[in-house]
Amino acid sequence: MPIRLLSSDVSSQIAAGEVVERPASVVKELTENSLDAGAKNISISIADAGRTLVEIADDGCGIPANELELAAARHATSKLSQAADLFLIATLGFRGEALASIGSVSQMTITSRVESAKEGARLKVEGGISGKVEKVGAPVGTVLRVENLFYNVPARLKFLKTDMTERRAIDSLVTRYALAYPNVRFKVTDGNQVTLQTAGDGDRRAILAALYGVDVAKQMLEVMAQEDGISLTGFISPTSLTRSNRKEITFFVNGRWVQEFSLTAALLQAYHTLLMVGRYPLTALFLEIAPEDVDVNVHPTKAEVRFKSQDKIFSFVQRSARKALLAYTPVASVSPQLWGNRSAPTERREVGIDWSIAHDSVDSGQLSVDREEPPTENQQPPTTNPSFGGVPLLRLIGQIGSTYLVAEGPDGLYLIDQHAAHERVLFEKLMAQRGTKNIPSQSLLAPEVVTLPPQSAKALTPQLPFLNQFGFEVEEFGANTFQVRAMPVLFAGGDPASALRALVEDFEEDETPLQSEVEAKLAARVCKRLAVKGGQTLTNEEQRALINDLENCQSPRTCPHGRPTMIHLSVDILEKQFGRRGAR
Repeated sequence: MPIRLLSSDVSSQIAAGEVVERPASVVKELTENSLDAGAKNISISIADAGRTLVEIADDGCGIPANELELAAARHATSKLSQAADLFLIATLGFRGEALASIGSVSQMTITSRVESAKEGARLKVEGGISGKVEKVGAPVGTVLRVENLFYNVPARLKFLKTDMTERRAIDSLVTRYALAYPNVRFKVTDGNQVTLQTAGDGDRRAILAALYGVDVAKQMLEVMAQEDGISLTGFISPTSLTRSNRKEITFFVNGRWVQEFSLTAALLQAYHTLLMVGRYPLTALFLEIAPEDVDVNVHPTKAEVRFKSQDKIFSFVQRSARKALLAYTPVASVSPQLWGNRSAPTERREVGIDWSIAHDSVDSGQLSVDREEPPTENQQPPTTNPSFGGVPLLRLIGQIGSTYLVAEGPDGLYLIDQHAAHERVLFEKLMAQRGTKNIPSQSLLAPEVVTLPPQSAKALTPQLPFLNQFGFEVEEFGANTFQVRAMPVLFAGGDPASALRALVEDFEEDETPLQSEVEAKLAARVCKRLAVKGGQTLTNEEQRALINDLENCQSPRTCPHGRPTMIHLSVDILEKQFGRRGAR
């Protein structure tokens, strides 16, 4: 095939693929244009997850009528005039590609008016072809309406995710910009429902409360640092408030949301040794740096940046976050009392489960684990659980590091992870009750109100009837807010907020929450969140109860997620380690 120039319509659609990947890309580009225009009020309306409608209205400076047609052309911008300006970019947009790219794959209408004009102007663009500019009545600002996205590119429309996933992407994007620009009033409407509304009063903590709830907002630690012309502000979570993925780690550089690996690595380094493996902080940090020291023109969607002094920025972010952590969360010292014998827990001990409810009594004919003497030589060894992977009856010895239980069996020593073991116990009890279609439920003395981010709330709302089948009683209680009235008896004493967040926190972007999960996975998620944690001191009675329940499980050697609950050290291994028997 001979080489030839592409037609303008083909080249424009290729260019659009770099800028407009999904409805959230349209929202991002148009929101950034509104912010560059100095808007103080931004209203975003979507329909059908952005497929049929994305409309953004602002009260910014507007576009003059004689420049409206030029604004929809490729590489037309008011933010650059020469190549040198690329190294001094202080605005969010600068390439002049957004409106042209969006117009080439949709039916776009631009209505705008500047303050000096008595009337506004309107331009329609369909498939990259512009119509004539019309005079219309309009308030100062711009209304940009994008309809039938990808109507002329059916292949790209086919590869969009589910409506739930696309809505979550839009909500996640807008919530980040709401945090970055607290002086701007954002309003997001999905159909007839308002999913996000901020006051625009400059209070970032109030926005955190609207997004994550008042309790989370109160716990967030403020970061304020400045050094050599670089400043870092925002909020990070204490070590007690974490997530199971990095999705809630947000960085803005000079007002631009970026996904820069080096910044995330610096933040995680600040939490080094303070978090459990697989847990990540909840953060919203805003880095301000001289425009000439950062290159934003390295990625088609401007999601990545390059710093002139990478090591300096890394060190600054790491030290600033670490300083805030240590200032608000001093490193705890180990109490000498932990080394002594105690008959009762200390006042600071917190057990997340009511063990009197969670523990089933043992049959009278069964050998008790409370026995104090090991079996004698003439005594028959205890029988193991007949199911595959069972464990023998164990004698409790004690607890190590408030995390592991030590027990003696007829064939050696057992080290038991109390969190993994309790996960297994709760999981099997819940699934056994689920089989009877009648999970006992206990009403809360005071209903618990839980606020979730908009994207998580949308994932949970359609699944409330399904969740109630597990013994929960949950109902909507306002925008992105739910009220928990009852919980399964098995989880009495647990945290309702943790249970709800466990169901929607860990889903991948292309996964439909809950619907694609089998019941066992759902139960495993809740049990993992409500099980006793490592570092939680248990009384002797609670330790014995946990071992008793674990012995009665069908698969006691692993938690529901496949992690081992115990390590077995046989008598032969111990003798070899102590040199009492030669290697074979």
